[in-house]
Amino acid sequence: MKAAARHAGSLLAGIVTGCALLVSATTGRASALPPGLPDLPNLGEAMQRDNRTGLALSGFDPVAYFLNDAAVPGLPAYELIHGGTVWRFASAANRDAFREAPQVYTPRFGGFDASGVADGRVVDADPRRFAVIGSRLYFFRSDENRQRFVTEAALRTKAQERWPAVAAVIAR
Repeated sequence: MKAAARHAGSLLAGIVTGCALLVSATTGRASALPPGLPDLPNLGEAMQRDNRTGLALSGFDPVAYFLNDAAVPGLPAYELIHGGTVWRFASAANRDAFREAPQVYTPRFGGFDASGVADGRVVDADPRRFAVIGSRLYFFRSDENRQRFVTEAALRTKAQERWPAVAAVIAR
């Protein structure tokens, strides 16, 4: 009787594994999540997150950089999940603006230091050190990096060219 139960258990495990592989094959990607949990969205561009909270931009409102020309803390009441990352906003209006056009407000280079990207490196940025250049938001680790990136147009081109290789080494 015990042998029959073990065989039935092995058979069931094989069927479940086969179904999981079939689902992975049909979606074109394998899921590392346990059965029954939804797959995480494909993140596309890697986004810098706060190590303690997991928030994008350490909880600062991405829309406020454009409207207020300042780093304004977002509030938990106005959170939105976009690209697998939690974003906070200072108001419902800012959250709604981001929801309508995230490509306008998401920072270039995943919020990492733009000068570091130009140098071919992944460097965490300080969301209080930023620049809006040509309607795009950039972040920097230091004021020196910001000044260098703002004044040297060639660095923006270099960062754009190097971003795919830099993004490829970011753990997701």
